[in-house]
Formats: sequence, C-alpha cells, structure tokens
Amino acid sequence: MSISHMHEGAVEAIIGEPEVVEDTLRHEVRTGPAADVEHSPAWHRLKDAATNLQTMQAKDGSIPDPADHAEARVCVEVIVGAIRELAPLFPHDADYLAASERDFERWADGGFGIPDFLDSLVAFQPQQHRIDGIRHLVVFPMYTQNGSADRFVEALIVEVIWPDFIAQLEAGDYGNKLFVSLRLVDFTPGYDTNSAVLFPETVAMREIPAFTWGAIFQDREAARYRRVVHAAAEITKLDLPAEAAAMLDDQALSEKTFVMWDIIHDRTHMRGDLPFDPFMIKQRMPYFLYSLEELRCDLTAFRECVAIEQRLAARAGDLDATETEMLQHAKLVQYAVIFDRIFRFAITGTRVRNYDGLGGQLLFAWLHQRNVLHWTDTSLAFDWDDVPAAVVALGDAIDELYWRSIDRPKTAHWLAAYDLVRGTLTPNPASVWARGLSDEVLAGMPKGYTDAVLDDEFPLSMFYEALEKKMRPVIESTSGIRGTD
Repeated sequence: MSISHMHEGAVEAIIGEPEVVEDTLRHEVRTGPAADVEHSPAWHRLKDAATNLQTMQAKDGSIPDPADHAEARVCVEVIVGAIRELAPLFPHDADYLAASERDFERWADGGFGIPDFLDSLVAFQPQQHRIDGIRHLVVFPMYTQNGSADRFVEALIVEVIWPDFIAQLEAGDYGNKLFVSLRLVDFTPGYDTNSAVLFPETVAMREIPAFTWGAIFQDREAARYRRVVHAAAEITKLDLPAEAAAMLDDQALSEKTFVMWDIIHDRTHMRGDLPFDPFMIKQRMPYFLYSLEELRCDLTAFRECVAIEQRLAARAGDLDATETEMLQHAKLVQYAVIFDRIFRFAITGTRVRNYDGLGGQLLFAWLHQRNVLHWTDTSLAFDWDDVPAAVVALGDAIDELYWRSIDRPKTAHWLAAYDLVRGTLTPNPASVWARGLSDEVLAGMPKGYTDAVLDDEFPLSMFYEALEKKMRPVIESTSGIRGTD
C-alpha cells in the first residue's frame, strides 16, 4: 500500500510504534507517489504562482497596490488548488495543508494585507514525523535566514533525514524533540540563497506561539562543506585523513555527519553552567558574545563525539550495525567541525560583526598557537593525535568563562569574554576595547559598550587574507547549493 493511500490516522498511529512498523513506513515513503512530487504539474503550478506573488509583495508580505489584487487572487487560487491536489500525497500533513488553504483564502478575502498564517503554522508539526525519507509540502509567507529579509510566500518540498543511528542518539543521551533534519528537494527563490534553516519564527503571523520545532537542511550544509573543503585542501596543500577525504566524495555520508553535529549543537544552547541566557535572543550585545556561544555549541558537539568514539571504539568487536555507523560518524563530526569552522566560517560573509567568522578565526589561531596546526612552507598540516585535546581545551575555556560569569554582572562578563578572545586573536589596532574602555563607558549603560565595538574588531590574519582571496569564488558558488549539485 502506498503512503498516499494511507489514512491520516493510520500514519499518526505509526509514529512511535515498534521499529518493524516504522521500517514498513520507510519503504512506503521512499516508493510512494510523493517520491516524485517535485516533477508533478501541480507542484510547478504552485511554485510559479508563489514566485509570481513575490513580485507584488511588500517587505511585510502584504500586497499594497490594489491594481495587483486581481492577479494576486488568481495566484492564490492556483496555490490553493495545487495544495488541494497534492495533499493526498502528504496524509501526515493533512491538518496543516487544510489550514494552509484557509489561511491563503482569508488573506485574499481580506484584501492582501499583512498575511497571518498562524493557524497553518500551529498545525504544521514536522517533529512528529521524524522518519527517514518522509516528505513535506511547505508553503508560508516568511523570510529566509541568510537569504531574503522579506516575508514573501515561499514554497518548498523537503525530505526528512533520520537514519537509525540518529534515532538511537536522540532516544538516549541526546534527546532533542524539537530538532528536525531535512533535505531540500525543490524551492522558490527565497531558498536559492545561503539559507539552510526552516524556522517557525520567520513566518508571518498575528501572535507568537510556543515553537515546537526547528529544521536544518543538512543536505545544503553537507554540499557546501564538500565543495569548500575540497578547494581549501587543494589550495593549502592539506593531506586529508582518509576518513575526512571520504566525506568529500560522498554526499550521503556528509549529510548524516551534519545531522549528528547539529542535533548535539542545537540542544547545547540551553544546557550547561550558563549565565541567565547566553545567547540573549533579541538583545543587542557585542558580537563576539554570539561567536563564543555558537563556538561553545560546536565544541560541545566535538567533545561529545570524542567521547562517543572512545566509548564505542572500546567495544569495536561487539557493535551492531547502528552502533558501527554511529562510531564512524562520531569521528567524522570532529573533522567536520574543524574544517567547516576554519575553512568556511572564517571567510564567509562580510567583515561587519561576523560572529561565525570570528569563531572560525579563533579556532584556527587556538590550534596554531598550541602547535597542533602548522602552516609551514605554504602547506597546512595537523598533528591529528593531539588535535582532540586542543579543541576540547578551547571548549573548556569557554565553559569556564560561562561558569564564572554566573556570578558576574553582564558587562563584566562581556569584558571577560573579550579577554578570552584577545588572548588568542589580535584586535584591530584602532580598537578602544583593546586600549581600555573609558570610565564614562564603563560606568554607563551596556549600549555604550556595544557601540564601542568595531564592526571588524578582530580583522583577518595575513593567512586568512590570502586564503579568502583564493576561496571567494568557491564560497560564492555555494549559494543555493543542494545535495544533488
């Protein structure tokens, strides 16, 4: 029986049932009609209508010009008709797709003001269907992070990546009920960008609900990683370890590696001995604080994968197939964290408060200054036996900063964080932070501290200046990349 003919209730009942039933469903989702939905006329009608709507929408998602309303209504009718036609292929999303139709019709009937898709957003629950290969049709007015800041109607077909070893990790020590791992199948222009996430908070809605999921496109992360690291290794004459080299030739291997990395990273943000809210969502603070928080989560993923590798390697002769795959990817995550951070993060984006870039610079310099990374005779090399301890030591230093800052005022935490970074990276010669903030700033409001931070407080080193020039075309070429590219 094809999944497209399964009753919605039957699919819901399968979620969480014994593994043998889930194996049957995996076969159904791989072979059912939804497997080729991206080639269907209905999908292409929907995609074209959504793209056309974008040309009429204002930044807030509304369509302000009454002269556009007749054409916009035709587009909405096409979208609603296509959703209705495609819905039987996605029985697990029946409630969401029905709500989406209503939201689109209400938007049109209301004169195309600022869209409100709260009802369909609340009905969309992809975290309840984490089964490898299952697909979703996603249509919302939303902005796309690292893509468009406009809340345009975007449409996607996505596919869940959920291998058995990830399911085992999540069911054990790394529970993360909100985490959804996806593969991009097809999409409208908002995702023909660097955006690699699907977050509910980006959707246009009348009020903010309790968010119950967040999705990352690991296929895009993996494809981007493979292209960038392959080029960077050639440019720096890096002799990659065999396992790391294998990732560059295998998209599926890389995707699973990024799923393991991201599930541990994501759950780390609110775990540990932390100041009240280390990431301080929607609060303005010096960008190097965001650098340390994102790096802390990546280094936690690294540390945990070292521990997983050691634990499983000690039982190497007594592992089942799932544990064997987990062991393989625990090692690969370590390579991925290092190479993605130092080769892509450090030189991607502008030099304006680039917190991910700063984290990449910090990791590279930390390893170089501890003599486990070498740039000698214009060649890059690592002492791989000593690398794990050095990486974990940086994670420990950030954890110590956080633990001590539980007892510190906020601005004192900021100053201590700056000292941690400048202990490894050289500040901009024009930095007033490096020279010492004035008594007026120190005694004033936190805004004064933040205003004093330069856009490029920690400029690129000479190594990175040279590498960035050679890598720029490669990094630019990854915009809109997908796993099949």
